[in-house]
Amino acid sequence: MRFGAHLNARNQTVFRVWAPRARSVALRLDGQSHEMDSAEHGVYSLTVPRNLDGADYFYLLDGERERPDPASRFQPHGVHGPSRVVDPDAFEWGDGDWPGRPLEEYVAYELHIGTFTREGTFEAAIARLPYLRALGVTAVGIMPVAEFPGARNWGYDGVSLYAPHSAYGGPESLKRLVEACHQAGLAAILDVVYNHLGPEGNYLNEFGPYFTDRYRTPWGPALNFDGEHSDPVRRFFLDNALYWLTEYRFDALRLDAVHGIFDFSARHLLAEMADEVNAETTRQGRPLYLIAESDLNDARVVDGRARGGHAVHAQWMDDFHHSMNTALLGRGDGYLEDFGSLGDLAKAITSGFVYDGCYSKHRKRRFGNSSAHLPGERFMVCTQNHDQVANACRGQRLGVLAGFEREKLAAVLLVTAPYLPMLFQGQEYGETAPFHYFVSHTDAHLVEAVREGRRREFAAFVTGEQFADPQAESTFKASKLDWAKLDQEPHAALLRLYQRLFELRRQRESLSNCRKELTRVEFDEAQRWLVMERGSEAGDRSLVVANFSSEPCRVPYDDGGRYWELALWTGETLYGGMGEPRPEEAPFELGAWEAALYVARG
Repeated sequence: MRFGAHLNARNQTVFRVWAPRARSVALRLDGQSHEMDSAEHGVYSLTVPRNLDGADYFYLLDGERERPDPASRFQPHGVHGPSRVVDPDAFEWGDGDWPGRPLEEYVAYELHIGTFTREGTFEAAIARLPYLRALGVTAVGIMPVAEFPGARNWGYDGVSLYAPHSAYGGPESLKRLVEACHQAGLAAILDVVYNHLGPEGNYLNEFGPYFTDRYRTPWGPALNFDGEHSDPVRRFFLDNALYWLTEYRFDALRLDAVHGIFDFSARHLLAEMADEVNAETTRQGRPLYLIAESDLNDARVVDGRARGGHAVHAQWMDDFHHSMNTALLGRGDGYLEDFGSLGDLAKAITSGFVYDGCYSKHRKRRFGNSSAHLPGERFMVCTQNHDQVANACRGQRLGVLAGFEREKLAAVLLVTAPYLPMLFQGQEYGETAPFHYFVSHTDAHLVEAVREGRRREFAAFVTGEQFADPQAESTFKASKLDWAKLDQEPHAALLRLYQRLFELRRQRESLSNCRKELTRVEFDEAQRWLVMERGSEAGDRSLVVANFSSEPCRVPYDDGGRYWELALWTGETLYGGMGEPRPEEAPFELGAWEAALYVARG
């Protein structure tokens, strides 16, 4: 970190801040002001000749405005309160020589700290890590934790981007969570937001030109990554990425909505960030990754430099979610109106982007480019995530909308497709509690603006029933997981299904190799069946047969004379099915919304 509060080798505390818009900057400490020295390019600094670990401070701008440090490591009194000096070396790590995990081994689990447990803290989440490991998860994805206003928020309204949220437990507790992940053999992914900041407590623009009017995002002015005085702004965010990977030892960062990062520099911010993360990988001797969320369907986000790409390591692939959910539920509203056929799902499985330059009815233009050349481990796929549940489905989860049998079918294809699968918290046991959007702003006008903004942005998905009030505490409490369901049926049956699926994925190379080019899909749109055959160079073969119909189905699949052994069937009594008749061999007979997984005997 080039800015913030630091303890040097002489046990002194050094404060540095970039504030070109201030005529003067003073350090407010113990009720007294200490003028800071100014240097070129708007940098102010001051060295205090003692160790101030644990001390609270403000910056005083122009002798009149007390503001928290933009690079604060801790905001124990919230976004408007003073910053606290934190000694990053005080924490004694106990994760040993954690080697990290190769990206192709990632089986991710997205969670929100505030609703994942009853307590809603970093410490409380630690107790659930052995459960996730036993489930088959290998990477824990944590929604944003940078200090946001109030105690209830998704985290995308963060404003102190270096400060783990105080209500969750602050810096030391977050380090213990990451340490516990590594001790359990789990990689840790942190969701970070580099496309906007939240509106409340956002004081960056008083310090310098962090924002620009040249571009607009759905959340307000864009960050200034390519205009005048943009070099320190870029450095602020590049340092933030490295900060989480070094000081907190995260294994990967999920980059929120990179389509909202506007940068026409010769070297895009994403490319520069990827280069610096790769250099840090070499320094640390363990793999570190960037995983982008992108609404562009543009392979250049993850393409290598030889193809003109930014070389981000992986990205979320929405087309898999959209094609799967509409295949289960029928055509949807909003951006889901572009999907609905089994052909879309087949293309998502074998190629990646469904919209790869073809015409989009929703966008009323051609959209995307081809991702067929990219290996499967460059994409993370899901059937549920925080956005899709809360926004497109008004808080309702897939199992509530589709029912138990369809939820099981989706589980089979999610885990066996040639990509990196991701679950959303509670999905593995069929949580029925909603997941809503929630905030706890202190400004009444801002609260109303949030309500109106959601009604306007997701108007296509709101027909009759409205979104839950995001400001109400009851909305937040309703979104908490109900862990008592683990011991109840049919939730326990779904959990057993996921455990077995992940076990088979580990055991079979054909299910874990992410080789799209060794994946073949056949389907019948009229009869509503789909077959996916997975292969490996060593000759291992797996077969998934699925019935996307409310009627029993006979699948006349030509298996080339292979002898298949039934490894998993959603109709088993173990998984909440009737248990008869068993689809042992081709032609496969499946009940309504059933799926079966076979392995080649040989």
